[in-house]
Amino acid sequence: MKSFSFAPIAHNDANVLILGTMPGTKSLELNQYYGHNQNNFWKFMFAIYKEDFSNDYETKKALLQKNKIALWDVLQFCDRVGSLDSAIKNEIANDFETFLEQHPNIKTILFNGQKAAAFFKKYVHLKKDYQLITLPSTSPANASKSYESKLDQWKIISALQLEKNKFYDNKITR
Repeated sequence: MKSFSFAPIAHNDANVLILGTMPGTKSLELNQYYGHNQNNFWKFMFAIYKEDFSNDYETKKALLQKNKIALWDVLQFCDRVGSLDSAIKNEIANDFETFLEQHPNIKTILFNGQKAAAFFKKYVHLKKDYQLITLPSTSPANASKSYESKLDQWKIISALQLEKNKFYDNKITR
């Protein structure tokens, strides 16, 4: 089955980019990032930012944008039967040079799982340096770690943003 990724969710002021590999079949069916109800991505985002969880996709996207997070996938296209990253074949990466030029505040790129990081490192060669951090996959297929353990690792997002805010606040007050 041929699969194409979604357009990124990103405002111009985004300072963190989260990358998955490619939408799974349920996400493609719903035309939503992380559409499978057993995927913990959105639950993590709402928990990290201490917001009441919502199933409304516009509310989910607004949460990311409010917190200066961009969301995209490493791959633009692939052949895959099912939703497992291990089934991906004939993959083509998205254009990150253009995207990152259009979003100059992004300094940190987080990968939702090992496969997203591996595809990025295989296909993407950036001209600038970015902080690259691989987090445990939020997919229900990643059952080797508990929900709490994965959530604790994902909380690095808010810590990174606190560091950036302190840096910018200090720059402004000098």
